[in-house]
Amino acid sequence: MRKVAIQGILGSYHDVAAHKYFEGEDLEIIGCSTFKGVIKQMHDDASVIGLMAIENTIAGSLLQNHELIRQSECSIIGEYKLRISHSLAALPGTSLPDVKEVNSHPIALMQCAEYLGALPGIKIVETEDTAMSAKWIAENRRQGLAAVCGKQAAQIYGLDVLAEGIETNNRNFTRFLVIADKWNAGDMMKNAVKNKSSVVFALPHVSGSLSKILTILSFYDMNLTKIQSLPIIGREWEYLFYVNLTYTDYTRYKQALDAIIPLTKDLKILGEYEEGKQSV
Repeated sequence: MRKVAIQGILGSYHDVAAHKYFEGEDLEIIGCSTFKGVIKQMHDDASVIGLMAIENTIAGSLLQNHELIRQSECSIIGEYKLRISHSLAALPGTSLPDVKEVNSHPIALMQCAEYLGALPGIKIVETEDTAMSAKWIAENRRQGLAAVCGKQAAQIYGLDVLAEGIETNNRNFTRFLVIADKWNAGDMMKNAVKNKSSVVFALPHVSGSLSKILTILSFYDMNLTKIQSLPIIGREWEYLFYVNLTYTDYTRYKQALDAIIPLTKDLKILGEYEEGKQSV
């Protein structure tokens, strides 16, 4: 049985993404209250795989997770892009006019703002997690309360779904990274397809330093799908650049990295893996 550490509990979107990515496998889900907790589980047991959200098409990047992965010394071995569809769920027998308060994670509430704004007299309460909100309402038998959560969470905790697909924008996807202990990652990736890479590097604070890197990557036909910068604490006006590259020629990709190494500081490959499929 594969052990997978996630942030959240059963029924959370991390849980759904883990089962989608490892479809057909028996999983032992290890729920953690924080993303740091996911990394700790992996450090405590090298056989544990981590699954961690890294960006959402509406809410943007989870900046702290870029740094957690870099500092963890773990390797990215895959990704999954999950379509996020929110539901409004409450105790069995509840009708929509009975709902006086809606609980959920602030990002989920933001993504459903248009729907929730049309409900008269509703109190909005931010909580730690979508699935945890559903569980809390179910366990405490809270009449008149509803959770914004996934349909799976409602089913797991015995709530009725009052409305489905309540997100404002249905092009709502979260990209999750699958990470493994670096000593195990090599064996796991022996026969895997590799057409995407995540790298991080620092650049000197001089004119044109980033444009030179981008020019070289373009010359080697690298498709830059994401670039994210974070300040380096204690080094004023210097930044770490997190870059995602896709490619069709692995040799050409390695040549591109060799070409930019002299222009960068502390370049690190966070992982080479197969570009994730997008759920529908």
